[in-house]
Amino acid sequence: MRGRRVLVSGMGSELGSLVATMLEAEPWVGSLEGVDVDPPRRRLRTAVFHRIEAHHRSQVVDVVTRFNPHVLIHIAVWEPDARVDTAHAQIFTQEAATSFLGAAAECPALEHIVLRSGASIYGRARGSLSRPDESAPVNPTTEFGRMAAQLEAAAADVSARTGVSIGAVRLAPVLGPHVPSPLGRLLRLPAVPFSALADPPFAVVRDSDAARALVAAARVGLAEPVNVVGPGAITAWQAILRGRRLPIPLFGPEWAIARRLSHLLGAPVPDHVVELLHRGRLVDGDRAKELLGVAPQHCTSEVIDRLFEWPSVIRVAPARAMVEQQGLAS
Repeated sequence: MRGRRVLVSGMGSELGSLVATMLEAEPWVGSLEGVDVDPPRRRLRTAVFHRIEAHHRSQVVDVVTRFNPHVLIHIAVWEPDARVDTAHAQIFTQEAATSFLGAAAECPALEHIVLRSGASIYGRARGSLSRPDESAPVNPTTEFGRMAAQLEAAAADVSARTGVSIGAVRLAPVLGPHVPSPLGRLLRLPAVPFSALADPPFAVVRDSDAARALVAAARVGLAEPVNVVGPGAITAWQAILRGRRLPIPLFGPEWAIARRLSHLLGAPVPDHVVELLHRGRLVDGDRAKELLGVAPQHCTSEVIDRLFEWPSVIRVAPARAMVEQQGLAS
């Protein structure tokens, strides 16, 4: 098991760079390389990073096949309205899947692929307390869910052709201080809309717990899907109260107006977040400990409380900044 070559696609993202720092501390990892369009968000000690856009397929193939990894951890997945709009998220995710999975399939040493997938792959909840487990049918009803289903299907094709094992880590919405999240942005607005007629429960996962699960999936050679979600649940109303925000009850048609206003305020609300607020999003994560050897350490309410503790942007007027700089210089 020691001396494994591990490749991380999407290493420049917050989640990808967090996974990379954890991999650097793993004794079974011999060499570590990563590819992304943006540089890593953290300082890495031993990892080698390649800055390449996913649609430059020939460059990706050259880097991946030359490294010839034993394990690919595919994190190059764009959540709609997290860093880019829905249309671009779909294009970038598809390009990354084509480039990295296709290149990995040409590597003779490849043994295992870990995918960053999502709980929205299960689709619309059948009641507020529905908790699908890994055996539940895949039935996505949002664009993010369809992207996850397409990614898992593409990986299954690679597995069928090459015989490598595939492990899909189906994450609940990931929240962290530097993680771009449309749900996190919405909840941090001064006034937050919620579904007055339903207000169903949902669950989230902390970024460090999500990264730990992806690393564990690579370590144990996960060969099936696993749900990773923080214990407990919360409703939008409860989250609003914990964050001391102004609640805006909506009854249905008002959501179209609320989404436009939220977009103008810098917090676009994609369809999978609307579905979460209308239908809830709970999944059964009981098998995570069994399959991965680890389970999320932070419950949903703790993750939400931490969300509201993040410091806000402090704007400094140019004149004041210049005076302060002059004072320091003197």
